[in-house]
Amino acid sequence: MSLKELMAKPGWLVTLAAVRAIATMAVLLALYYLLPFDGDGTDLSTFGKLALGLGVFVGIMTWHVRLIGKSENPALRALEGLFLGIPLFLLLFAAAYFLMSQSDGATFTSELSRTDSLYFTVTIFSTVGFGDISAQTEPARLVVSAQMMLDLVILGVGVRVILGVVERSRQRLAGDTDEPTSGASG
Repeated sequence: MSLKELMAKPGWLVTLAAVRAIATMAVLLALYYLLPFDGDGTDLSTFGKLALGLGVFVGIMTWHVRLIGKSENPALRALEGLFLGIPLFLLLFAAAYFLMSQSDGATFTSELSRTDSLYFTVTIFSTVGFGDISAQTEPARLVVSAQMMLDLVILGVGVRVILGVVERSRQRLAGDTDEPTSGASG
């Protein structure tokens, strides 16, 4: 069996998509822990970096939605998109919380390490909110509030957009159209 024939098998495609998704998450996590996060100590700098990161996130997700629409396997491409988008989104906020904590140790109930920042971000995203870490300053509370609102957008609108593109792509691949057939009674 040739490599091309092997790659055409559905099981292989799922495995390949899973490996790419796991590799993407691993690379993002490694970058989060390895990249130097330098801040000038101002909340404005952190807000600017977060806004820039969110702009990049929106651009990447827009590009990925287009890839889903063109894909021969839109559901697998969508899964890969979620495994790229959600960790990237969470890591952007974790980095912001880390920078805020580094610039002022009183920003949160305790100074946050990178792991603490990631943990805090995930508890907010999952709506668990144990309360062991909380924002203590107004700028931190604004960023946390923004994350909560964007979490809802990501989970609601983002997932709906991706599912809609998957459905349209499947219809395209099946040769279906939204036009009613002639002779249909109403």
